[in-house]
Amino acid sequence: MKRRGILFMAAGLAASLGTGLWFSASSAEEAPRLVAPPTLDSRPSAASETAVLAGGCFWGVQGVFQHVKGVTSAVSGYAGGTADTARYETVSTGSTGHAEAVRIRFDPRLISYGRILQIYFSVAHDPTQLNRQGPDSGTQYRSQIFTTSAEQARIAAAYVSQLDGAKTFARPIATRIAPLRGFFSAEAYHQDYLTRHPTQPYIAINDLPKVAALQQLFPTVYRSDPVLVAGR
Repeated sequence: MKRRGILFMAAGLAASLGTGLWFSASSAEEAPRLVAPPTLDSRPSAASETAVLAGGCFWGVQGVFQHVKGVTSAVSGYAGGTADTARYETVSTGSTGHAEAVRIRFDPRLISYGRILQIYFSVAHDPTQLNRQGPDSGTQYRSQIFTTSAEQARIAAAYVSQLDGAKTFARPIATRIAPLRGFFSAEAYHQDYLTRHPTQPYIAINDLPKVAALQQLFPTVYRSDPVLVAGR
């Protein structure tokens, strides 16, 4: 049985028993918080820009950014490996170099790259976790920023240094930064997963709180109606 299938069962059991056992696996995680915006940010120079971010299971990361104003598309997929291994069954082995990632297309006239990163570090995931997020572990769940330009690389590196220097988190940031070599869309059944399965225990416990945190901490950029892959 796949790891997430086991986790769904464990989540359901914990919920039915009311024991809170599900939360013990991620008790060391940093809670969502509003971190400081980057001091170095981009200026709009085009009508569209792309960010590719990895932060654990792509279901939650996609779900968060689908609720952000200015985001025109958020697609779950794989980055860091090659096209021939960009399949869920293969990526799940942790041996492909891929991370579960989300390609975010946004209008920089409405939201900046720095703001995208602020949301990423604040609510989309815990950037101090190394090769894991919550109940999921393996290199495919690593925290990584795949940059699409030299400017993005400068902004991302400066922001990580800024947050670490300010000791924003209790532990050092584990997020990697590397140029994007290719992004490969995930299978159709992974797209819009949070929206299509809001009552699934894994989603309800691990991912819906991220969307709630986005609404609470970033009310000016939160959109109630998500921009869906199925609606492109």
